[in-house]
Amino acid sequence: MERLVQGDSAALRALYERYAKTVYGLVLRIARQAATAEEIVQDVFLQLWHNAHLYHSSRGPLAPWLYAMARNRSLDQLRLKRERQRLREDPLEMHPSAFVAPNPEHQMDQNRQAEKVRKLIHSLPHQQQRAIELAFFEGLTHSEIAQALEEPLGTVKSWIRNGLLRLREALEEGP
Repeated sequence: MERLVQGDSAALRALYERYAKTVYGLVLRIARQAATAEEIVQDVFLQLWHNAHLYHSSRGPLAPWLYAMARNRSLDQLRLKRERQRLREDPLEMHPSAFVAPNPEHQMDQNRQAEKVRKLIHSLPHQQQRAIELAFFEGLTHSEIAQALEEPLGTVKSWIRNGLLRLREALEEGP
């Protein structure tokens, strides 16, 4: 991996020869189509080439990290495929506003709900609020949040979970 970080294409070739078959097998089980699986495997190794600097051996061996990338890429591909299929089957859902008059009451309810969520989030302790914002508005993983906030991973997970539980309870109480 150190050679890969330095841009050594021979290192990528060696990793490909070592892991491509098992990555392909994993992806094929998820994607269930050989052509799609081949594409995803290519994407995974391209992602490995571009993001080799993100791998840290102190966090564990390379294989599980590579398999996680392959699994995530495969699941993303499945979700995308399902969404495309859904849009083909129900084209009216693409632009419902073109077919339905706006409902001012519904819009007011949504605005009230959004304002309530904003107030509830701001009522949380600052670090809990920041952890939730990083997770949901910036798309960071729990590990990335822990690193950004310089806090233990378990603490960050607890902040997010407890904050979301408080938000849900408050929203279920009603106005």
